[in-house]
Amino acid sequence: MEKIIAEILTNLRPEFDFAAETNFVEQGLLDSFDVINLVTELDKQFGISIDGTDILPENFASIETIKNLVQKNGGKS
Repeated sequence: MEKIIAEILTNLRPEFDFAAETNFVEQGLLDSFDVINLVTELDKQFGISIDGTDILPENFASIETIKNLVQKNGGKS
């Protein structure tokens, strides 16, 4: 699952190395538009629907927090 999430992030923002950063939102790698696009891609890729109440900066801080969000919403590893 982490590999798929990393690929989605790289496709959204190829100019950044998401593996090297610890907080994507605080570091400015993802803005609100990127998060919406990321949610759309995660929904499609994992066959889930991420609840709007879960679209919070702390859920998009790292690949691990994104993975936890996907799993919380029914995505399988």
